[in-house]
Amino acid sequence: MRGGDSVRVLTPSGPQVAPWWLEDRVEVRSFRYAPRRFESLGYSRSLRADERIRASAGLVAPLYLLAARRAVARELATGAWDLVQAHWVVPNALAAAPFGRRVPLAVGLHGSDVFLAEKPVLRTLVARALRGVRVLTSCSPELARRIEAIGFPSARTRVIPYGVDVQLFRPAPERRSVWRLKLGIPDQAPTLLGVGRLATKKGFEVLMRALPELFARVPGAHVVLAGGGDLEGPLRAAAAPFASQVHFTGPVLHDTLPDLYRAADFFVLPAVHDAAGNVDGLPNVILEAMASGLPVLASDISGIPMAVEDGVTGRLVAERDVAGLAAAAVALALDADARRRMGELARRRAEADLTWDAVARRYREAYRLALTPR
Repeated sequence: MRGGDSVRVLTPSGPQVAPWWLEDRVEVRSFRYAPRRFESLGYSRSLRADERIRASAGLVAPLYLLAARRAVARELATGAWDLVQAHWVVPNALAAAPFGRRVPLAVGLHGSDVFLAEKPVLRTLVARALRGVRVLTSCSPELARRIEAIGFPSARTRVIPYGVDVQLFRPAPERRSVWRLKLGIPDQAPTLLGVGRLATKKGFEVLMRALPELFARVPGAHVVLAGGGDLEGPLRAAAAPFASQVHFTGPVLHDTLPDLYRAADFFVLPAVHDAAGNVDGLPNVILEAMASGLPVLASDISGIPMAVEDGVTGRLVAERDVAGLAAAAVALALDADARRRMGELARRRAEADLTWDAVARRYREAYRLALTPR
């Protein structure tokens, strides 16, 4: 309800997803779409390594579309809503498309949904759904261009970065040792942190290839990878020669994540386009790292340059550039003053431009456009 707007979120049912809850004055309702054991859409379960649709997700997709349409129809029947925002063009824009003549429709792009929308079997359906959309929001210029190529006017596209809770994610030097003690990392050891699903598009395989140069130049360095996923086994195998210095935490509870950032000296996410063209928009973890006062080392692709300014709030390197990534990681690991300076500027950028209040204002502007007839 930022800015006084009433918001209700509809979300698919899933493991440990409550039927209803209230968070920050926003009401969230989950809807069932299949017997519990067959609910396999959303919550990072639909794609294998973010590259291929899982068979179970494909089979249940028609049931999901039907249930999602019913859930939206029930809400619109109350007459209480001025606009529908469908996040993820696939599947949710397809589910909401029939209501575009009754209420203004906005669609938000995030990453894997664009990859799915470009598939020949879905491209025509997506193009048809976009005809009734008033405004398109995207966390990345690249994602916006790719959907515009399917059939959407750029004049009604708005690129809006994600936001971050700068009170939850903030520097707290007195808590630096919480995760270091848990992982056995010396207090003064330069430590790189990567957070995210262990999937191809996160680029952690590129980081593994940079490890020999990093550890040769900075023998006392440590690397922490937090998250689970289909590529955990291969990544562990690649890091095996440096097992005492590369730490895999597995999935980390959200409440304990702020202290994990505080344990690090800089953040790394060498994101890539996978073989099928799937790419992230603007990973939330980059914003969390910046709010935590960490410089960010990442690839210069998709929406990442919207947040990270090379040489100011971190370092940007070319996609899949192992040598460039290693050189930048070594330079940051050896220069505490540069890390401190970039980290302070990253925190300021998050506080100034990337808070949820700032993002909410930009969404309200996009919604005003949606409420204006074409």
